[in-house]
Amino acid sequence: MQSRTCKNCKSVVSNESKFCSACGSSITRSSVEFRESGLTSIITFYVAIIAFIVISYYISDNFPNNFTVELSIEIIFAVLVIFFSFFDYRSILALYKPPKLSLFVYLITFVIPIGTALSVYFTIEIVNGVTNPELSSNYYVQHLYLDYPLLWSIIFVAILPPIFEELAFRGYLYNQLRKVTSDKNTIIATAFLFALIHFSFLSLIWIFPFGLLLGYFRKKYNTLWLGMIIHFIHNFIVLILDYYFYSIS
Repeated sequence: MQSRTCKNCKSVVSNESKFCSACGSSITRSSVEFRESGLTSIITFYVAIIAFIVISYYISDNFPNNFTVELSIEIIFAVLVIFFSFFDYRSILALYKPPKLSLFVYLITFVIPIGTALSVYFTIEIVNGVTNPELSSNYYVQHLYLDYPLLWSIIFVAILPPIFEELAFRGYLYNQLRKVTSDKNTIIATAFLFALIHFSFLSLIWIFPFGLLLGYFRKKYNTLWLGMIIHFIHNFIVLILDYYFYSIS
């Protein structure tokens, strides 16, 4: 748990404390301290995520088609995100409260990812066909080495990323960025950083606006549920299209 020093008696107190346990003085944080705390958290978190991804890519390249490696990478990412989120757990938990929304909002939540998945999938197929016909990014094919490849593809592509990437970027990182900048800048920054971790210029073109969409829903409705649903449906449709076109080829 993070801590700070009482300005009156110099005792160490936790960030959650409102009064010093040693002298009883009120513990307040200046706006400068608040921003510095957020900036430090942002840098630490993103450096940790980038380091994890670089190491993961290296390990995956050296141990291809290895279920233990793939599962371990997913578990470590989840633990890493949960670890950081623990330091802001009260704000994070509030984002998981069931939102009271209109039927229309839920309707567009299910309709939007259908449009994004179809447009992204076929656009990328066209671009790859023109620029690099041999390039394959089929998520289903990547899991053919396993028994029940479709099941594992769904778990690794459609279920785990929406849960932990939304917690990481629209949960923890969003909350920290709000300490140092506006909602608009926070949405843009989280979308950009979200796109950067995929290490693909082609993906950056569509992941950035997709991240803006997820950030907008996070801000407008103050929940992670809509982002997770959109993220899941988008990934699931892309995966099913991969499975379908592989099956008929």
